[in-house]
Amino acid sequence: MIDTSLVAKLRAENARLVALLDAHGIDWRPPAEPVKIAIVQAEQSQQLDTEGKLALFRSLFRGRTDVYPIRWESKAGKSGYAPACANEWRPGVCEKPRIKCGDCGNRQLLPLTDEVIYRHLAGEVVVGIYPLLSDDTCYFLAVDFDEAEWRDDSKAFVQSCHELNVPVALEISRSGQGAHGWIFFERIVPACDARRLGAAISVMPVSAPASWRSAPMIDCFQIRTICPKAALEISSRSLYKSGPGPKTIAFL
Repeated sequence: MIDTSLVAKLRAENARLVALLDAHGIDWRPPAEPVKIAIVQAEQSQQLDTEGKLALFRSLFRGRTDVYPIRWESKAGKSGYAPACANEWRPGVCEKPRIKCGDCGNRQLLPLTDEVIYRHLAGEVVVGIYPLLSDDTCYFLAVDFDEAEWRDDSKAFVQSCHELNVPVALEISRSGQGAHGWIFFERIVPACDARRLGAAISVMPVSAPASWRSAPMIDCFQIRTICPKAALEISSRSLYKSGPGPKTIAFL
């Protein structure tokens, strides 16, 4: 049975967000004809070197550089992400699991460097990024689909993006039971606006009420708190054997 009150609320919210897009001069209506994009094969001389590939990657995945999350996996099969620490498991210094990382006085967070990104692209480690900056802004919106209907939800989200002329990249998650959508901004934007954009896309008629999470997940930077991360799974798999991933770089 259809919840008419919920439908009415979604329509009202859709109208409000459309008005917001119009007020900011953002063209959200689909083009009369499909836009054709010419694909040109790059010459060998135009291929990026290692430094160029790292620069390209970091120009898209921009966030905090003073700290980054790294993926861990236990012998029991559990996994997750934690801020990279120079003293992790260091004898006489690290007291995990007796003392949690957030309560440790010996915590020494590591910065996100080109070397870390290279190792990530090489498949040696899997890292993420904290997208929310100290001034409550961000450079991208990451959307996570991991519920039972993730296939339909992610496809609907991408279709809505295309109708709004919003470039989006979609990937299957590491588990194979979910998807991630990436929307990169040409310039830095308030985190609240990025989240409003995601909400506006999700209530488009074609999207239907989808189940999704986004990064940044909050609008305001919390002092002394490491805010939610975005995993860089779009490039964490070992896609190459010489230099940072040609498949990933070509896609980007």
